[in-house]
Amino acid sequence: MAKKEQQTIKGKTERINRYFSEGFKRQKVEDIDKNISTVSDICREYEVSPTSVYKWIYKYSRMRKKGIKQVVEAESDTRKLILLKEQVRELERTVGQKQVIIDFQNKVIDLAEEEYGVDIKKKFGSKPYTGSGITEHNIITK
Repeated sequence: MAKKEQQTIKGKTERINRYFSEGFKRQKVEDIDKNISTVSDICREYEVSPTSVYKWIYKYSRMRKKGIKQVVEAESDTRKLILLKEQVRELERTVGQKQVIIDFQNKVIDLAEEEYGVDIKKKFGSKPYTGSGITEHNIITK
């Protein structure tokens, strides 16, 4: 790991130039392409400027040479997406359980209707109760 070294000369700190091998640069660019690390991670870890890392990317990235754009999502967005997918799975499971319960209840009602000969379910085709509507008998004529 190449770290920045500083040399003290007469009370002044002077930065010593560092050189990274081509293999090192290629490896770090490959890590960026595979989303193993980010530019900021490499800058922080090896104390390299972002400009240098972007130069490595332009020079060594296979994705850039192919013209592929890399879409980077924030980790929080990725976590939210995973949580939403889990919630969808849970809701689908719950809906499935409720459907099984409804099917069971309908079957029990059908069996009870057959056994006791009583109409338990409301039939949609039946006439509504006319107790509060206008009929011929309660219309006042002059």
